[in-house]
Amino acid sequence: MYAIVTTGGKQYKVAKGDIIDVEKLDAQPGDTVQLDVLMLNDGTRTVVDAATLEGKKVSCEVVDQFKGKKVLVFKLKKRKRYHRTRGHRQNLTKLQVSELPELA
Repeated sequence: MYAIVTTGGKQYKVAKGDIIDVEKLDAQPGDTVQLDVLMLNDGTRTVVDAATLEGKKVSCEVVDQFKGKKVLVFKLKKRKRYHRTRGHRQNLTKLQVSELPELA
């Protein structure tokens, strides 16, 4: 059984027990967060109907708040003697999926 959930403008495929890294959420380690469900699959059938999935949530436990790997941003204007290098580290939240909703 798995679900497609959305958070931070991105979609993730999750199953029970999975650990995922998502955009930073306003929660402390040990807290429980609810993620919106876009699709559910129980192995025999798939549900994507918005009316059926309304109110269904995936429960996740916050494991950690951390920064991701550094991404280098390099700008260059050739023949103009312009170049800039910047680094960026995104704030992320590590979640462990604890419960998926049941199909009725």
